[in-house]
Amino acid sequence: MADILYIVVPCYNEEEVLPETSRRLKEKLEALISAGAISEESRVLFVNDGSRDKTWSLIEGLHRSDKRFSGVNLTRNRGHQNALLAGLMTAKDRADMVISMDADLQDDIDAVDAMVEKYHSGCDIVYGVRSSREKDTFFKRFTAEGFYRVMNFLGAETVFNHADYRLMSRRALEGLAQFREVNLFLRGIVPMIGYTTGTVEYERGERFAGESKYPLKKMLSFAMEGITSLSTKPIRYITALGFLVFVVSLLMLIYSIVRWAHGATVIGWASVICSVWAIGGLILLALGVIGEYIGKIYLETKERPRFLIKEVLDRHEKD
Repeated sequence: MADILYIVVPCYNEEEVLPETSRRLKEKLEALISAGAISEESRVLFVNDGSRDKTWSLIEGLHRSDKRFSGVNLTRNRGHQNALLAGLMTAKDRADMVISMDADLQDDIDAVDAMVEKYHSGCDIVYGVRSSREKDTFFKRFTAEGFYRVMNFLGAETVFNHADYRLMSRRALEGLAQFREVNLFLRGIVPMIGYTTGTVEYERGERFAGESKYPLKKMLSFAMEGITSLSTKPIRYITALGFLVFVVSLLMLIYSIVRWAHGATVIGWASVICSVWAIGGLILLALGVIGEYIGKIYLETKERPRFLIKEVLDRHEKD
């Protein structure tokens, strides 16, 4: 019997794109089933992340009309990463393999075929990797590629040009379930799982409809979340910077004493003011970074649930 595939799609205010997304995903499932690549029990699992529009109503309608569509309704908005995790953990005990993707149809659905093929060849995790960023603006391309380089420089094992379009086997999902972080950054956590991995390149398209859920402000917040969740190197760099400033201050002290011994007048009001502002800025920066880590420790020690599920819609042939 062929293995069961679940396609997990987090949704937040996606009523404009959901009809087209569901149509294309249904066609993809039926094609893979006809080819014998996946089981008849395969499903598309939409996760409603506290949407304020008609997203959940559309998911309920899809579920009533077609058994291939399932749904998870969270109690409130928990953010993309938590909604994605909720879908993955719901699908974990129902599927042999799970593919996660966004609802906006920017991820090439046809890449699913290659992901399933690599799964059958022995891969537990298959990453969808963008083949190019030629369609992006210079600013978007520069900031996105810079983000991955900074993450890797700071010690996070991220896959270059990979977002959250990936396939994971049940074994890989069971490994993911053992990571208990409240501050989630799945792009950095999944590579820690190990097992056999593969990549599939695809061309990322334009958003089909609606507005992006990741404006610049959220992207910066997401980047900070990833850096502070996966690496302690920023604190180490602050320590090194503090030591460097201390050494420079000693050199300046020696310089001032030598100048005084030679009877030279110590001038440089501007340099003193600049030094005060520079050191003050460094202190505030250091406190901010350290505070970010302390805040994460605070949240982790509370062990609050990462998501709460209000309702699950899922039915099979025997139902």
